[in-house]
Amino acid sequence: MDPEPTDRDRTLDAELERIRAQRAETRNRHSRELTRLLSRRQDLKGVHALADLVNDSLRWSA
Repeated sequence: MDPEPTDRDRTLDAELERIRAQRAETRNRHSRELTRLLSRRQDLKGVHALADLVNDSLRWSA
């Protein structure tokens, strides 16, 4: 049986959730800006394979 969470446990859980949300927002913002950049600058396509992969993945999931 699990013991009752302490105040410290709840504080850590809240901090971890805040960090997860912040990382998700950062990931979404970077993906959004990468897609925006590659749509404006066609000459950048093919320069970086990971950027192309992210851009293609986002277009397919839309």
